[in-house]
Amino acid sequence: MNRPLIAVAAVALTTLLSACSTMAPMSTSMATPQAPAAVTVPAGNKVAMMAVGAGDLNYECRAKADMPGAFAWVFTGPDALLLDKNKATVGKYYGGPTWESNDGSKVGGKQLAVAPGVAGAIPLQLVQANLAVGSGAMTGVTYIQRLNTIGGVAPADVCSQAVMGSKKLVKYQADYYFYKAI
Repeated sequence: MNRPLIAVAAVALTTLLSACSTMAPMSTSMATPQAPAAVTVPAGNKVAMMAVGAGDLNYECRAKADMPGAFAWVFTGPDALLLDKNKATVGKYYGGPTWESNDGSKVGGKQLAVAPGVAGAIPLQLVQANLAVGSGAMTGVTYIQRLNTIGGVAPADVCSQAVMGSKKLVKYQADYYFYKAI
């Protein structure tokens, strides 16, 4: 057998296994992040995990309901991956809203509050979670907090009768903190 080839394979396998052993389903044991009062999670809940959402926010050019002849880009839903601290995919975030872990568990929720993000970024957000579907990382999640947003604001492109129905994808990123009751 070719000993140098075996040695290279052994080093590669060791490196791969050590990298994989550091990948948690989502980052856990987190301190409660600082957030504006409007999007602060109520007492009695603790950060259970954190993931970075990175992907697209979908917008569509639509007529404004109460303003004849006026049009605006309307948010129609997210399409993003949830990444752990090593940038490994641990889930996805999509319309509903729904956060789904790779273990199959998922949770939706209702927006309770928003606070301004930095210029050019979507707002920070506090969501009260619904009961999770499936058993896994999302089981028992009570609140979801969106912080540290980057991008994602509605397109600056013209939205008019001529382009009504057009769709645009806007890149964004945010930190999602998932809380569970203490």
